[in-house]
Amino acid sequence: PFEDIIKQDNPVMEEVIENIDIGGPTLVRAAAKNFEHVTVIVNPDRYKDVIEELRSKGEVSLEKKRELAVEAFEHIARYDAIIANYLRERLTKNKFPKNLVIPLEKVQPTRYGENPHQEASFYRILPYGGGITNAEQLQGKQLSYNNILDAEAALDCLREFSEPTAVIVKHTSPCGIASAKNIMDAWKKAFETDPISPFGGIVAFNREVEEKLAEELTKHFLEIVIAPHFGKEALNVFKKKKNLRLLQVRDIYSGRGNFVYRSVNGGMLVQDKDTGEIDTSNWKVVTRKKPNKEDIESMIFAVKCVKHVKSNAVVFVKESKTVAIGGGQTSRIDAVRVAVDKGGERIRDSIMASDGFFPFRDAIDVAADAGVRAIVQPGGSIRDKEIIEAADERGICMVFTGQRYFRH
Repeated sequence: PFEDIIKQDNPVMEEVIENIDIGGPTLVRAAAKNFEHVTVIVNPDRYKDVIEELRSKGEVSLEKKRELAVEAFEHIARYDAIIANYLRERLTKNKFPKNLVIPLEKVQPTRYGENPHQEASFYRILPYGGGITNAEQLQGKQLSYNNILDAEAALDCLREFSEPTAVIVKHTSPCGIASAKNIMDAWKKAFETDPISPFGGIVAFNREVEEKLAEELTKHFLEIVIAPHFGKEALNVFKKKKNLRLLQVRDIYSGRGNFVYRSVNGGMLVQDKDTGEIDTSNWKVVTRKKPNKEDIESMIFAVKCVKHVKSNAVVFVKESKTVAIGGGQTSRIDAVRVAVDKGGERIRDSIMASDGFFPFRDAIDVAADAGVRAIVQPGGSIRDKEIIEAADERGICMVFTGQRYFRH
């Protein structure tokens, strides 16, 4: 009952406390401790195994009792962790307690880990889950470890946008993003960013996928298509690609979560999730050339995009579509060069966004040579003055946001 209560909207604290079970966990813990003489079952799926063993052998083996005892302790730990995390979040302001226990429930095993010789499984954080953990797979092969990471990256980026939007992801980094008046146009514009990289990639939409879009998508080799809903006719089209995974995530905008967890050997890093809204009132125009209203709108779109590209990252946009993306580079100038090389003539008259400041003017010159007309970046370099002078010299508008968006 406790988990059911806390999933309600604004549950009354008195009712929450009243539904914390005391006797049950105590009895289960005592039985598990005494496993040599007691058989404790907390999972109804185990009833059949235990009954069959009793019928065939007349008793439950010690090996089975040990397995059941471990499951019992895991069950109690899960329950206590959900209670502690809920009460800490609601009653205290301590985001990073001395002892942090994260209750996880297995969703499914994956086909394999990051590589075929590695084993892996997928877990949801209790009690809420959300996002990709609540996805319904409608067809296709079993999900792999990499599939789930890519799908989450696509959803995380997609949540930035309310307009009809398509996000194409490869190796957890976007390779095409576009918003448009309809979802078909969004797909076409996102794909035009980089027609090569989507091969074997993932595409996520925040609108229903219907028959015509499904026909377009089946022309390409994709691993996963994600959407809040798939039309009946679209599903019939996708049947031609039986290995293509279709994930239906009914509420794209749920499950953002408050924290990011990253494992290291022997430990874990925990940080706030970067879900803050972009506040242009803190932006500062630093060049002689000023942006117009349309430029600012495109800059907002560009910043929403670049924050989801692996650092060092830059994106070039026109209106509400990317025209080139350069990410995952060990120097900012290389990120710009990669994007310029991919974008070619599409770069001309575009706006460039950077996830970090420019340490040298070289990236400004490369972007200017390619025809960029405006740049939005965090600022904060010891060479900011030199960078601003370079932008003025090249006739480029530049805006400092004061906000960095590194992604490792």
